[in-house]
This record gives sequence, C-alpha cells and structure tokens, in this order.
Amino acid sequence: MSALSASPANTAVAGAKAPVVVESSPAQYLTFLLGGEMFAVGILNIKEIIEYGAVTEIPMVPPFIRGVINLRGAVVPVIDLASRFGGKRSEISRRTCIVIIELTENDERQDIGVVVDAVSEVLEIPVSEIEPPPSFGARIRADFIKGMGKVNGKFVILLEVDKVLSVDEISSLSRIATEGVDTVTGGTPAA
Repeated sequence: MSALSASPANTAVAGAKAPVVVESSPAQYLTFLLGGEMFAVGILNIKEIIEYGAVTEIPMVPPFIRGVINLRGAVVPVIDLASRFGGKRSEISRRTCIVIIELTENDERQDIGVVVDAVSEVLEIPVSEIEPPPSFGARIRADFIKGMGKVNGKFVILLEVDKVLSVDEISSLSRIATEGVDTVTGGTPAA
C-alpha cells in the first residue's frame, strides 16, 4: 500500500513542479523606443538588428510599408511600426534601426524588418510582472498587444508580433491599395 500511495504523490509533485518552473521563469524581450513609448518583442522572434539604410521603396503599397532591403541576397519587406500603429511615419535619425523578425506561418518562415526609433536592451520580464492588455486607452489595436510588462515601475508594451506583422493582413492591405490605385488610374485590378 505504501508503494501505491507514494507513487501518486511523486507523480503529483513531479507533474506540478514542471509547469510552475516554466510559468515562473522570466521571458527575454528586446525593448525599443517608438514615438517616445517603450515596446518589447520576444527575443526568440528576433533574428538580427541592422542599421537603417538602403531601403528600396515600392510603389502602390500601404504607407506603413517602407519598402524592401537586400539581406544577404534575400528580399526582406520593411514595415514602419509607427505608421502601422496608425501614426505618422518614423523620422529617421542616427539611432533608427531595422529589427529583423522571423515569423513562421503555415510551416513557412518569413523575415520582416521593422523600423524602430532606437533599440534599448534585452530584459527578462517574469510572468508575474506581466499584466493583460488594456481593453481601452492604448494608441494601438488591442490585438497587437500581448501584455503590459512592468519594469522598474513603468509599463513596457509587449507586442504580439504574429498579429502586428500578419503576412496575410499586410498582403491583403497591399492588394487593396493596388486595386484602389488601379481603379483611379483606369487599370485592371490585380488578381
């Protein structure tokens, strides 16, 4: 009987321990400034950070798409996050960077560059210090916000990169912009 009672107890302890360790372990985030506010993206999504420059503009795309860059032979679209969030385009300065984020959608990997005013640092934010996204009052869409991280008494907006950089949504917005231009110019809408 003691073997039976010891086994469930051991299983319960072992089963309870693993999730607690995973949930309480802090996640790492790359923080950056955008329009005077601090944002963060999970470090696992970040491929690299490069200096802003050599962005080739593409005609007839939504204003938040800055263009494309050549990253070691690959064409990478560049999104202006400030404009994507409904504001005006970012002013380019010495500290402006392009953060290359790798997304996985339908088992395909896609690199997308995002323009940020300045990269700050990599922070570990414990799950206990992350609040749910606000239901109102944020200057960006609620579905773009994963949560609000508390760091040194201030909030950092944790972005839901799969929503912010949704390849399907961005391509449909590009298609709408192209069709709108074609309608105005009398051309045939893109298929």
